Amino acid sequence: MDRLDAMTAFALTVDAGSLSAAARKLGRSPASITRAVASLEQHLGVQLLRRTTRSVSLTEAGERYLGVCRRVLAELAEAEQSAHGELGAPRGTLTVTAPTSFGARHVRPVVDAYLAAYPEVAVRLLLLDRVVNLVDEGIDAAVRIAFMGDSSLLARKVGEVHRVVCASPAYLASRAPPREPSDLASHVCISFSAVTPSDTWTFGAGPSGKALSRGAPRHVKVRPVLTVNSAEAAIGSVVDGLGITCALSYQVASELQEGRLVRLLEDHEPEPLPVHLVYPAGSVVAAKVRAFVDLAVPRLRDALTQDVRRGRRARRRAE
Repeated sequence: MDRLDAMTAFALTVDAGSLSAAARKLGRSPASITRAVASLEQHLGVQLLRRTTRSVSLTEAGERYLGVCRRVLAELAEAEQSAHGELGAPRGTLTVTAPTSFGARHVRPVVDAYLAAYPEVAVRLLLLDRVVNLVDEGIDAAVRIAFMGDSSLLARKVGEVHRVVCASPAYLASRAPPREPSDLASHVCISFSAVTPSDTWTFGAGPSGKALSRGAPRHVKVRPVLTVNSAEAAIGSVVDGLGITCALSYQVASELQEGRLVRLLEDHEPEPLPVHLVYPAGSVVAAKVRAFVDLAVPRLRDALTQDVRRGRRARRRAE
């Protein structure tokens, strides 16, 4: 058995959705693809695919082994590029993912600059509000807004974002602003499900308490009159005076700076969330990934720093 050939057939079968589709892409017969995958399963002693007449699906063992296949095949392709002297010039297709709102606001301009600098690279920018498995889904780099646990990914921190509570001046003109998180019970609340996925909002210990990282967070029950899965929709309703929302600081940076929103309960905000640019350890060898990381890290840091400065100017104006 040619194990690399079998791994290629297996990975392409998963990507194409069937053995026959993989055969067409490789210019081979379906029987040869079936034999290659079967020989791989026999060698490993586990079933990798569940087969029907029209489609295939991964077993649990297959899901684990697919990540290994993708990593091995990617590293082999990079080694071949290096042997041919192609590693020095970024080329090929770069796939990047980021949260929807952050990606549209901050990552898209970075991608534009990258494309201008490296015209031999095409970019796939996937804006997704879910955690993506970079190896399994063939992603070269991703923005993660979260605390990083143990991971095989390389990570470069580019800044922080805050979870902020805000309302419009029009809304606050007819209601006393909340002074404590518990005051939200008497206010009209709007939830953005990616930031506040339930009717419980999280706050820090408060100005006289310990920092959140050293003490227990406070959980406050609210009664949202509107729950949406889009930051823009939630913020739009709040700007129009419907109620109060909790969003990430970069999502409302412009509205705060322009005075269309007012930041509330700032002393009670939870610990800020770090923002990282992450990528698989092996992928940094590829010139296209290395060039993107080198270009993106300082630009994203500058963009998040500008968001912080806009927030400070908005606070000074409100005071």
